[in-house]
Amino acid sequence: MMFARSLRPRVMSGEITCSVRVWLTPRVRVGGRYRLGPGFIEVTRLIEIDLADVDDDLARRSGFDDLEALMAVARHGRGERVFVVEFAYRPSDSGG
Repeated sequence: MMFARSLRPRVMSGEITCSVRVWLTPRVRVGGRYRLGPGFIEVTRLIEIDLADVDDDLARRSGFDDLEALMAVARHGRGERVFVVEFAYRPSDSGG
């Protein structure tokens, strides 16, 4: 999973623990580990929601100022399905 450069420090500090993604199909799986900095994120939950369920609160929890800022990043390409990816940052591979 990729994150905007400005969000990476907040993901690695544990401040951001979810991300909204607009995809054709899921691109991650629960339990999957995806490299980020010196460690990785581990996906703990993946849920599909309606676009109408994405609001300013979810945008802020995802690290954005508001819904408009989130959608400017999340909505690109041909994706139509909206997913909330919840995750935990793990500092390194060692120790699981």
